[in-house]
Amino acid sequence: MAALVVQLGVALEETREELAKARARISDLEARLRLTSENSSKPPSSDGLAKPAPKSLRRSGRRRPGREMGHPGETLQTVETPDRVKRHEPHACRGCGAGLAGAPEVGVERRQVVDVPPVQVTVTEHRLIARRCGCGLVTKGRPPDGVTTAVQYGTRITAIVLYLYIGQFLSKDRTAQALSELFGVPVSGATVLAMAARAAARLDGFLARACAEVAVSPVAHFDETGFRVAGRLHWVHSASTGKWSLITVHRKRGTEAMGAAGVLPVFGGVAVHDAWAPYDTYTQVTHALCNAHVLRELQQVIDTTPDGRWCWAAQAADALLEMKARVEAAPAAGGLDRLDQDALAEQVQLWRSAVVIGANDTKARSSKLMRKQYALAVRMRDRQADYLRFTVDPLVPFDNNAAEREIRMIKLRQKVSGCLRTLAGAEQFCAIRSYLATARKHGVDFFHALVELAEGRPWLPGTARPLTIVDRLRGNAHAITWPTAA
Repeated sequence: MAALVVQLGVALEETREELAKARARISDLEARLRLTSENSSKPPSSDGLAKPAPKSLRRSGRRRPGREMGHPGETLQTVETPDRVKRHEPHACRGCGAGLAGAPEVGVERRQVVDVPPVQVTVTEHRLIARRCGCGLVTKGRPPDGVTTAVQYGTRITAIVLYLYIGQFLSKDRTAQALSELFGVPVSGATVLAMAARAAARLDGFLARACAEVAVSPVAHFDETGFRVAGRLHWVHSASTGKWSLITVHRKRGTEAMGAAGVLPVFGGVAVHDAWAPYDTYTQVTHALCNAHVLRELQQVIDTTPDGRWCWAAQAADALLEMKARVEAAPAAGGLDRLDQDALAEQVQLWRSAVVIGANDTKARSSKLMRKQYALAVRMRDRQADYLRFTVDPLVPFDNNAAEREIRMIKLRQKVSGCLRTLAGAEQFCAIRSYLATARKHGVDFFHALVELAEGRPWLPGTARPLTIVDRLRGNAHAITWPTAA
């Protein structure tokens, strides 16, 4: 009997251990099911058709979404000097029916229509005249710059191809089809690729300048994302400031790719990133961690906490958002120096106490979910200064959204037209995207930047651009000269 009792006791203990493991596994699986793009780093595409309703991390009581009150807005305006004027005369009085020929003009109502005239491709023939001198030597005229073959596409067609292929992410074949249908120009997919290759080859000087400008900036944003090239996973890295963008592609994700980009090895300012470990290998850099990322991680902890139970992550998130609100209000109050330091210290203490409790509650690390939450709490505790650097340095932003915007275009390209077939093609794509993103940050539109690139003189800050119809519609009277970015 005693032996049976011992045997049953052993069996019961084994059953309890198995049950505990099963419960931990169930908790982990339930937590994984609750992961969405709203509370983790998963992409929105992974949410599937049953994706959750959009949920903002902004707390109630903050500024409402959309345009700020009092913002002037922007709409289509009339121009002072239209290209054509058509007069529409009344022929008879709408009252008595009498003819109005010769009647005095007492008013005019202006209505303008902005449209594109019928597009017709023009062919310019350059005839290189050869003449024989009296000495017997024959001399031939020189062609204009860029005219190198018997027949070729002009710079504007090249710019349109690059705009559709690089700027709007069409595939090479759809770009060729668009040129054929819109302008009646027969272009092949191979021609599209050749145009992109020639354009990227002209950007060596620009890319070197962009790398140098980001490297000497006091604050720069860094991020990386996967990108399919030749059917295999490669990595696109971005390094950017408010005025410059440098986008590169590499077979590797870590320090080898970062070193190849050329910025982080020589960078000495504040690097804003998402706390991925390879960034920390650059010890000469001051680090600022993205709080948008940590808010998503905290939201995941909140979502997996049973209802009715106090959650350390909720307290940490509330304190972080309160600090953000106070810092955003600081410029109106005279800058960070005018912040209420006692009130800020109170929120910092709430943050600190929350993450310490979180680390203590999860230190057992008895499940995958608990290990993940423990790592989060410890990182927030040990790198508090890096997360809260935005509260003491006015140049440091709250999040790394600037870098997110850089690489979002890469994901959009992959979503629209799929992967690129070669690494050389991916490098050309990233080079031209760097050029376009920088031009956009200086207020230069894509098309004019691409025209200058196609002409062999890539745009750089400090150069002028021609007046466009957009300038006329906005009331600008002169071409704009863009200052060199600091």
